[in-house]
Formats: sequence, C-alpha cells, structure tokens
Amino acid sequence: MSTARILSISAFKLLFVLFLFSACSESQQKKVNQADQFSDSTFDNHSYSNIHRIKTKHLALELDVNFENKTVYGIARHEMINSGTDTAIFDIKSLDIQKITIGQKGHEKETDFVIGPWDKDSIMGQPLMVKIDPKTSFINIYYKTTENTEALDWLNPELTSGKQHPFMYTQGEAILTRSWIPLQDSPANRLTYSATVHVPEGMLPVMSASNPQKRESDNTYDFKMDQPIPSYLIAIAVGNLSYRKLGNNCGIYAEPELIEACAYEFVDLPKMITAAESLYGKYQWEQYDLIVLPYSFPFGGMENPRLTFVNPTVLAGDRSLVSLIAHELAHSWSGNLVTNRSWDDFWLNEGFTVYFENRIMESLYGKEIADILAKIEFQELQDELEFIGESDHPEDTKLKLKLSGRNPDDGMTDIAYIKGAFFLKTLERDLGRERFDTFLRSYFKTYSFKTVNSEIFLDYLKKNLLEPNESDFNAEEWIYKEGIPKNCYAIRSPRMQRVQWLAKRFTKGEDIFNEVKWIKIKGKKKRKKQIIKLDRNKYITQEWQAFIRELPEDIDPKLMKKLDTELNFRDWGNSEIMCEWYVLGIKAGYFELRPSIEKFLNKVGRRKYLMPIYTALSKDAENLKWAQQVFERAKGHYHFVSKSSVDALLYKN
Repeated sequence: MSTARILSISAFKLLFVLFLFSACSESQQKKVNQADQFSDSTFDNHSYSNIHRIKTKHLALELDVNFENKTVYGIARHEMINSGTDTAIFDIKSLDIQKITIGQKGHEKETDFVIGPWDKDSIMGQPLMVKIDPKTSFINIYYKTTENTEALDWLNPELTSGKQHPFMYTQGEAILTRSWIPLQDSPANRLTYSATVHVPEGMLPVMSASNPQKRESDNTYDFKMDQPIPSYLIAIAVGNLSYRKLGNNCGIYAEPELIEACAYEFVDLPKMITAAESLYGKYQWEQYDLIVLPYSFPFGGMENPRLTFVNPTVLAGDRSLVSLIAHELAHSWSGNLVTNRSWDDFWLNEGFTVYFENRIMESLYGKEIADILAKIEFQELQDELEFIGESDHPEDTKLKLKLSGRNPDDGMTDIAYIKGAFFLKTLERDLGRERFDTFLRSYFKTYSFKTVNSEIFLDYLKKNLLEPNESDFNAEEWIYKEGIPKNCYAIRSPRMQRVQWLAKRFTKGEDIFNEVKWIKIKGKKKRKKQIIKLDRNKYITQEWQAFIRELPEDIDPKLMKKLDTELNFRDWGNSEIMCEWYVLGIKAGYFELRPSIEKFLNKVGRRKYLMPIYTALSKDAENLKWAQQVFERAKGHYHFVSKSSVDALLYKN
C-alpha cells in the first residue's frame, strides 16, 4: 500500500471522528466521558466504528446460506448501548447493503445511511454511517455477501473429503468478519450474539456458539453465544457433518469420511481440558468442540469459542501434532477470555497461548516432550528474527507493534507467538513457577471477558508480581525493544542434540541406518556383531524436524534420495515433515521432489506450509516460474488469506 493511500484512509477516519464529536452537545459529551460502559473502548486504527459513542451489546443474525449462487443473505440486528449520539458507524467490506432500519423487530422504520469511500487496495473496507436518534437502541442492517467477500470460502464437492457435498466456512481474524457481517469490527468491543440460520437440505451448520448435533427437518437452526466475545470470533461452517462425543463437554464435528480418524487423533481432548483447568481455572465456555474443515482452511486452527476450527493436516495418524489442539484450547483463556484490545497487542493473545499450550503438553506428556516442542519453536523464532531484521519493518521484532496503515496480519508472526511465550517462560524461571502460576490465575480472573493492551498488562505485572517479590525484571525491554533480551530462558534438550548429531554423522558419510553393536555372549569371552536398524518410529515428529534442519542447505541430492529410500520423508503423510523436506529439497536442487511438492501444494491450503515452500521457490528465476504455474493451478483450492499471501510473494515485482 502506497503512502498516499495510507494517509487517505487515516484522513477519512479522522474526519468521521470529528464529525461525530461535532454532532454531540457538550452535555452529551460529558455523558460519554462518564459512562462506565464505555471504559473498555479504545481508538482502533483498523476499525472505522465509533464504539466510544455507541457500541453493540448483542447481535442477532438471520442468515440464509445459498450454495447455488454462493451468497449469504442476512439481517444483522444490533442491540446498542448508545451514549446519546445521532450517528452509528459500522465496518463493512464488499457487502451489498440493501436497507437499514431502526427499532425492534416488527416495529422498524427505515433510516438513512451513507457508505464512506475506500480505494481498491484498502484493507479496512468502508465505513457504514447510519443516521439514528440519540436514544436509538436497535439498528437492523439488511445485506448480502458478494463474490468479493473475503471471509467466506465456498468449496465445491471435489475439494471435500466426501466429494459429494459442497462446504462453506468463514475465517474472520483479524478484520475479515466485516466482509460477511456489517458490524463494529474491533476487538475492543465484546458482544453476545444469536443466530437463526437456514441451509440447504442435507447440510448441517455449526457456529462459535451452542451447536446442534443432528439435522432439523426444516433445515433451520438456532444458535446462542451468551458470553461476550470480540467480533473476529464469530464464525460459521456448513457442510455434510457428523458429530462424535469425546467427553462430558467435548466432541468433534467432521465429514463422515474423517470422523473415525478424528476420534483416534483427538482422544486425549478430555485430558487436555482437565489439565488446562488445573493450571489456570475453570473452563468458562460450557462446551468445547472441534470441527475438522477441508484442506483449504488457511490456518492450523482457529480458536472460535465453543468450536475450534481445525485443519486436517493435524491428522498425522500418530497423534504427533496434537499440541495444536492444546494451543487452541489454551485460547479459551488467553485471547477468548482475555482479549488484545487492538491488533498492535496481538502478542497478548498468542504469547500467553503458546506458553499455556506448552504447560498443557508438559502436564500430559512430560517435560522432555514439552521441551522438544519449545526448542523447535525457538529455532523458528530465530529464523523469523533474521527475516524481519532484513525487512522494511525491523521494528516488528518488538512485542508491542505499531500497525497503523498496515494490514494487521503483518503482526501475526513468530514474534507474537514465540517471543511472547519465552518472555513468560523467562518470568516463570526468575520468579518461580508457583508464584507465576498464581499471578496468571489472578490475571485471567481479573480480566475475564475484558480487553487489555500491553500497558494494562505491564501495570498489572508490576503491581501483582514484580513489586511484591522485589524483582528488578526488565519487562519493558521484552515488550518495547527489538530482538531477544539476553536474559531469555534457554532450553536444553538432550534428545534433540542426539538427533542433530545423527544428522551430522549422516552428512559425513556414516551409515546411520545400520548401527553395528558388539554384544558379549553370555558365559563366554567371545562377542558377536549385532546390526541395529534405524527405527523411524522411535523418534517423534519434532525430532525429525530437528534432524532435517541440521542437514546443510547444499546437501548432495543423492544423499537426500538415500534418506527418502530409508525414511520416506517425501511421502511421509506428516505435513510438518514434508514441508521441512520440500524446502530443503528446493534449496539443494533435489528436483525429483517436484511431483510431490506440486501434489502437496494442490492439496493443502494452510499458510504455514505454503509460504515457506513458495518462498524457497521464489529465490531463483527457474523455480519462480514453475511456482507461478503451480500456483495458478492450485489457487482455487486456497482461502483468500492464503491466496493473497502467496500472490503477493510470487508477483511482488
């Protein structure tokens, strides 16, 4: 986005705010300043909404999902808390607004509205300004989605597991919910919601709310979310779904063809919930279900409350990637219960969650496994630090960001996730686990169903942990300065060191697949030679990731072929391993991998895997040309989030 466009958006937003302030009398302004219900508001650079004046308390949706023309027809009924303003501003993007009324359902009257300007490259969409009375409490927006609605992914049957029924799902984080619902799309405002959804016969809708477990004869379903949530967590999926109960308050939705594999993979979900509650307090959302979506879903998981969205790449067949489920469950406390007030503070959602995830994994599988997982993540953080340090925004290695005029997705890096987690790990080391756990339980309880920023957290940290324990811990350095502080907690993993040494031995030409061991024959002085075959299954996924990362980037392709013969990294079926292997193969010129890489890129839409592979391919002209050809064939399988990221990478010049 050019500087001129950024200034244009900021100028428009400032004019809207000035317009609203001029519309209120001094007495009305005084009421705004004194209104306690607005104390959780903040100026959000990624929202046009005027939640400091008027904000949604409850959203009642009426939705008709039409697969024939790939459109959602909707009414968004906003119950508002109004401080006395005569204008309400909502966020929209690529929506067709048909009419707007004020008043409760059945007692409505049409009102005027203005859709503000945007240019074609705007990430924020447009402001929808609605004329109201100073006492208006109900605003009803009649609308439909369009072919440019970015949050929705409409999948033809061939892109599903069953190949018989279409599928639709949404992805709202960070600011895409405004592209399928007209609303105040800022995490600073929490709201409850309900929905009535009509779908075609044979389809089952589920939402981030109370959910049905069987089909209704009239194809109409009702949903309720009684706990207040930020708008990015409103989500829906519609498909041919089955449900499998796993515990008293948890289960899985998936296409019938996947339900058995899902039940096997996620069998420990009830234990995860128990472990999480024992750490940081009771689960506040009643039910915790998963839905396994088609492969086009752009993330590994999305923590939509009561219904985590999951990418099927997690179905490794050996439960080796279930830390992702622990991560999404942990979001039920950090992110969903206590939410970042703006996207500049994204680390408050993700850093806490990665830390919490690792504690769940330690509780269930032991410290040795948890340390391997954290060590792998720290390696990825070091790569991210190098990449960002050479980018146009080296300041993005701070936890607290300044994303005004930029896409908030720019802040969704390993800095927020892993640096944030290691900040908390370092605090735990220096203050002691017992004290730190007490602090975190208090933090989650104090700010339950509220939003916070870095400054609020820092103040709470000082008053409730650092000062009472007379600690001189420099939290400001972690939050406001670039890079990783020198006092960062260091993890030592003997198991990872062993597998890294195995990789070095292989690179030197040793036969690591047939270890020779001399054993003494009982009762005799003689010894006999025993050949021990390398067993792939004796090492967990993350150990094999460490093995691959230890191989040199200029490794002889013949050696890579030897590893494929012995270990079959190429077609393992585990996406973490395959992604690592493909990236190394591209760098090393192991061209025999191309058919496998293309098959993978045509199947998987998860951005975590697409970006490293396409990035490696973009480094030289020949590979870039091939990558562009593959992308043009595959992009119809990707959600907007992944498609736009890859497009920007491959066609940046």
